[in-house]
Amino acid sequence: MRMDQKTTVKICGLRTRADLDAAAAAGAAYAGFVFFEKSPRHLSLEAARELAVAAPPGLAKVALTVDADNGFLDALTDQVPLDMLQLHGAETPGRVEEVKARYGLPVMKAVGVADTADLALLERYFGAADQILVDAKPPREAPLPGGNGLSFDWRLIAGRRWPVPWMLAGGLTPDNVGEAIAMTAARQVDVSSGVESAPGQKDAELMRAFVSAAG
Repeated sequence: MRMDQKTTVKICGLRTRADLDAAAAAGAAYAGFVFFEKSPRHLSLEAARELAVAAPPGLAKVALTVDADNGFLDALTDQVPLDMLQLHGAETPGRVEEVKARYGLPVMKAVGVADTADLALLERYFGAADQILVDAKPPREAPLPGGNGLSFDWRLIAGRRWPVPWMLAGGLTPDNVGEAIAMTAARQVDVSSGVESAPGQKDAELMRAFVSAAG
């Protein structure tokens, strides 16, 4: 990566106006809202709407859903002003295309990576998704599909070039994001638990430190 190429940051799992303001002040480009009841970062549609309406211009609002049906997505997109949908479940490429067509929003598909076999799955989404979130595959017994604070072996994707924009996620923190970017040449990175003082509790100083280290 050239030194003049700034890495774009997505901070996911924002829950309060203070979180939102701190993420914007830190220089994040994307604000992620989680709609998954098992997550400590889960939001109601009403709470998400309040945050989305308050988001400053230029901060892209991303909704993370997990195998959501059209009924929920209809309600979500009707009530919450969004810039992107993030599909973080087992959605097929066909489902990604269906969601794009139905809602007219860009779609980011999360794909868990643990070994080289997972990269072949990732490639199936190139023609369907607008962006790919390259995340750590959760352990089989994990209750959450993401936000587990786990990373994967970044050497698996070192030097790879893909035909769609992609974002690196999984276990990133202010302490390791610089190394991750140097190894993978990621132009975009996603963080959630890595900027928290406790599950679901964002820390403004950690957000500032993360964006600074990624830049």
